[in-house]
Amino acid sequence: MTVLDVQAIRKAFGAVRAVDGVSLRVEPGEIVGLLGPNGAGKSTTLHMVLGLISPDSGTVRLFGRDPARHRTEVLSRINFAAGYLGLPGSLRVWEVLRAFAYSYGVARPAARVDQVIELLDLGRLRDQRFRELSSGQQTRVQLAKALINEPELLVLDEPTASLDPDVGDRMRELLLAQARESGRAMLITSHNMREVERMCHRIHFIAGGRIVAEGNAEQLAGEYGVTDLEEVFLKVARQ
Repeated sequence: MTVLDVQAIRKAFGAVRAVDGVSLRVEPGEIVGLLGPNGAGKSTTLHMVLGLISPDSGTVRLFGRDPARHRTEVLSRINFAAGYLGLPGSLRVWEVLRAFAYSYGVARPAARVDQVIELLDLGRLRDQRFRELSSGQQTRVQLAKALINEPELLVLDEPTASLDPDVGDRMRELLLAQARESGRAMLITSHNMREVERMCHRIHFIAGGRIVAEGNAEQLAGEYGVTDLEEVFLKVARQ
């Protein structure tokens, strides 16, 4: 079954049409990138996928379900991470993760918290308060939180933006393994074109609220007559 099916969604804020007829699909085990310049409509699209805002028109289907009518079921099967997402600063890392494990109804929450702490190499940070962590450490806790319920769909907004090259590389390997071994689907936004080339099976470029190009990295480079995805991004951004 298709994990995510978005058809012709539109969203306007006053006179500004932030998203104008975006369609995309994500299949099990697939990593799909949604790329574009700032203000292109990426975050608004993600927020409609997550049910944080409703589209003015068009449809979002998660696992074949209308998330507005099956919200609890759908949300239990997805998760989200972003650098701008606030987590309770006064809680220790294990407490943050335990709270989300309970909120998602995770079986054996204490054991699952231990698993994601080991998976994300957070053992030394386990008892630190979230607000005391560096931005990179907070990003790793965000990813641990996003995996706590073993979601079938991960929605990731700039998942490695604040990580150093070594940790960022290890997190990309972890996410690739999650897709490969668990069939976990992902929808990712990123400004790191090397990351997208390495991770994404398909890529959608959005500009002015519309999808303007779609394909894998090699197809897109060929379509635009350039050698890599960064040059595609520059052409899209400057059109």
